[in-house]
Amino acid sequence: MSPVRPDDESAGAEPSSSGVSAAWVDDVSRSTGISRVAVDAYGAASLRIADDSPACRLGWTTLAGIGRVESGHGTSDGARLRTGGTTSRKVLGPALDGSAGLAAIRSDSRSVRWHGDERWDHAMGPMQFIPSTWERWESDGSDDGTADPHNIYDAAYAAGRYLCASGADLTTGAGWTQAVFSYNHSDAYVRSVLDGANRYAALAGG
Repeated sequence: MSPVRPDDESAGAEPSSSGVSAAWVDDVSRSTGISRVAVDAYGAASLRIADDSPACRLGWTTLAGIGRVESGHGTSDGARLRTGGTTSRKVLGPALDGSAGLAAIRSDSRSVRWHGDERWDHAMGPMQFIPSTWERWESDGSDDGTADPHNIYDAAYAAGRYLCASGADLTTGAGWTQAVFSYNHSDAYVRSVLDGANRYAALAGG
């Protein structure tokens, strides 16, 4: 799996506030059907990770593959992404109450503020972080002073940091698989993310 980098140096293209080429965002959004906000967030996160962890070599398509599987790029359950990256309504997974093979994780005062359930935790936001994982990796990708799992800029950057934590080179098959498997311990999940990432790379011409 080779990373596909956002073209942040397109001739004559003005960067967005995230630093990603606005022309690249328009082109990729049009060719892939992913919203401009989500494309910008994935591109911004991959550029930032390139500075933070250059050996990781995370491509935006990997983040897009995960975002597709986890929440349809922030559109699950009728949600949409606002211009600043926050979902119009909270995107929540099922209650983690131990049923149907789910873990049983009680909520606490910190997690309730993110998902509103006073009994059980839920995976949250466009990249579906569970609260304990978000507490470890929470990130302010939007640079607004708040790390919000319901904001795709924050969530994509946090996901990138999580994926790169192993120190693996994500341009290698083994490194990429290890990183995505760490995000969700399921072979079927890894295959689904790979299918999405490869599809987006092909559609975007990279």
